[in-house]
Amino acid sequence: MISQPENLSRPSTRHIRFELAPSTMFNIVIIIAGLWLLFKLLPVFLVLIAAFFIVETLNPLVHWMEEKKVKRGLSIAIVFVSLLVIVVVTAIFTIPALLAQASSILDQEPILRIQLADRLTGFPFSEALAKWLRNFKYAGVMNVASATSFSMEALGFITYALGAIFLALYLMIDRDRMRGGLYAIVPRTHHIRLSRVMMNLQTIVGAYIRGQVITSLSIGIFILILLLACGVENALALAVFGSIADILPYIGIFLPMAAAVLSAAPHGAAITIVVLAAMFLYMEFESRVLVPRVYGKALRLPSTVVLISLLAGGTLMGITGALLALPFAAAVMMLIEELRVQLPGEQEQMADEVLREKDDLGEKEYERRTEGVSAEQSAAIAVEISGDRAKEETESLKKAEP
Repeated sequence: MISQPENLSRPSTRHIRFELAPSTMFNIVIIIAGLWLLFKLLPVFLVLIAAFFIVETLNPLVHWMEEKKVKRGLSIAIVFVSLLVIVVVTAIFTIPALLAQASSILDQEPILRIQLADRLTGFPFSEALAKWLRNFKYAGVMNVASATSFSMEALGFITYALGAIFLALYLMIDRDRMRGGLYAIVPRTHHIRLSRVMMNLQTIVGAYIRGQVITSLSIGIFILILLLACGVENALALAVFGSIADILPYIGIFLPMAAAVLSAAPHGAAITIVVLAAMFLYMEFESRVLVPRVYGKALRLPSTVVLISLLAGGTLMGITGALLALPFAAAVMMLIEELRVQLPGEQEQMADEVLREKDDLGEKEYERRTEGVSAEQSAAIAVEISGDRAKEETESLKKAEP
């Protein structure tokens, strides 16, 4: 028998060693530190985003008043004062009625619970639920610690909200200087593209706000007609509450549903079932038909992208993430298009070449017109050039339509 050498009879082992260059390690540390800082400063970024939303919501009104020969400062003052008056008047006419309705429901709760238990007693499958309703007892009053925690959270929310409002006011008043500072830190060769991106962001936010107004008005009108038809008290206050609560994704539809059903409970089981069924049908209509079509058309997003964005945003950041999911998704799609990012498997089209040539011509015109001018004037010129190009593109699309 021929014996094999020992080194051939055993499988050879190879050692793989990873070595990171100092520059790579430094970049990893910077990325981790940046993510940590972003997490810590998340409330600040949310305040900035909220201020930007407020600015883009009120800007069309300010521009409209400026076109009517009203000075910008006076236009901003009129818009903010009008908004404050609307909020105060809505609170005056809504909050007392809602509190009275809630107090009435709480007073009648034991009677309604016993009546519901009596109705469930006659069915074998609901006997246990009826027994549980009769023996149900509240856990007790909120303790001092939880009340203090809730008060601090509410105070923090109010503080952030006021901060966003005042920041939005400052951004609108000092628009030219803030815009000039932004353009001063960006290379001049990218000013036209920056102005177009900012213009598209304004369009996205405006479309999102219009979509939110449509959905809020829809559920408010629906609740008002439904409760008036069923003879439920304080229908207008409940409709306003439903419109405001509809801003919150996912739970926004359940809050007015619960309020409407509880308000209809004293009117009997038939009215309560009708209100519950109607609200459930509307919830399905809004989530499956209205939201995808309204936001998808306004933000140019497919219905599947709308639903996936809402789910992803709500899973990652809760209510705040769901609120920002749609404009964020639309902004990402816009940036991919504006920055000419070529996706995997995508080939460059003739239209992309035409757009790139237009970008080059726009940059050359901008450099010619902004030679020796200040950053604020340069920003205004960039916005003007981008606006003229957007109008040309809109007119060409209208002419291309059959």
